[in-house]
Amino acid sequence: MITDIRTLCATRLHGRADQWLTDRYRSVKADVAIVVVETDDGVTGIGEACSYGNPLQIADWVRWYRPSLIGRDLDDFSIVPRPTGTALEHAVGSAHDFAVAGIDCALWDARGRLAGKPVAQLLEPSASVSEVDVYASGGVRYDWHDEPRTLIEDVLGYVDAGYRTVKFRLGTAWHWDNVTPARFLALFDEVREAVGDRAGLAVDANSRLSRAEARELAEGLAERGALWLEEPLAKDDIEGYASLTRSVDLKISGGESFTTIEQFRPWIDRGCFDIVQPDAGVCGISEVMRIGRIADSAGLSLIPHSWHNGVMLMANAHAVAALPNASMVEECMVQGPLRWDIVQDGSRVKDGTVSVLESPGLGVELIDDLVDRYPYVEGHYSVEVYR
Repeated sequence: MITDIRTLCATRLHGRADQWLTDRYRSVKADVAIVVVETDDGVTGIGEACSYGNPLQIADWVRWYRPSLIGRDLDDFSIVPRPTGTALEHAVGSAHDFAVAGIDCALWDARGRLAGKPVAQLLEPSASVSEVDVYASGGVRYDWHDEPRTLIEDVLGYVDAGYRTVKFRLGTAWHWDNVTPARFLALFDEVREAVGDRAGLAVDANSRLSRAEARELAEGLAERGALWLEEPLAKDDIEGYASLTRSVDLKISGGESFTTIEQFRPWIDRGCFDIVQPDAGVCGISEVMRIGRIADSAGLSLIPHSWHNGVMLMANAHAVAALPNASMVEECMVQGPLRWDIVQDGSRVKDGTVSVLESPGLGVELIDDLVDRYPYVEGHYSVEVYR
């Protein structure tokens, strides 16, 4: 029976050397919002909510749901709130849906601990994948105005650390320095030459491209053997995605901001994505599984978005291990120490993989002094840069 539920909010301010810049935004801090569920069996479950929803607003929603959860059984799935599909409405929607995601993940962790089983095996009893591939997600430090080839150093660092897949972004705002798809592809060629056959490469466009730019970039990446192009177009351009995915020989991915299967349906029906990218920290493990199973029936792959810290990575990794059409999970490489210092014994990623069947629940324990070590600092994680 649930006896308490609360949220821990923490921040680590980036030193100047740790700040990262992509498009028009410079990151100045890293946040984390951890939902904690306690039971009368002495079990504590944890789940990381996507802190883009504003950690204090997430905590407020968790407090609001608390009375409806106290005294209820862990295995009563009717108590779990559902995301509403309003995560793109950042004034209210994101905080609610991200809070729901954190609650859902924490409940799954608690169920696994109580049953003495990894969450992956609760989600799919036949799950036998002991290790999940992790790809390095970064490429947000290079500046087209300065020295864009610093991207090569970042990517080589990830590959040297054992990651066999690396995803990077488009760099600073292209219009500042007259960057074109052709110029980006030339830099991609340099990265590819430096990496050789040691790792596969993917690109995240962060919804920044016009339809013409996306077509040119996708065709060029396909010729170069890229693994996929993520969110090339505006998040609401369903016609553009449908046309692009049909017309290029490159996998197109998206959906990281969607929080319900209902939101994914028209995009799946129209053939907009080859790869769907829900995130357990955005919509919860339960919704990731619903989306993953529907995507599988439509012949699509699932690679979760996971752009925060280690607890979120573990939740997504368990979903990947339980789904037949999921191959790997994302690891954000620029959160600084907050990424893995929030859990005991540090990083679970070794040589580009993470073990998911070794321990009950999600397989990680929070440090005892999270809030004291990393006191929460209000404010947005980034500032806009003007040039």
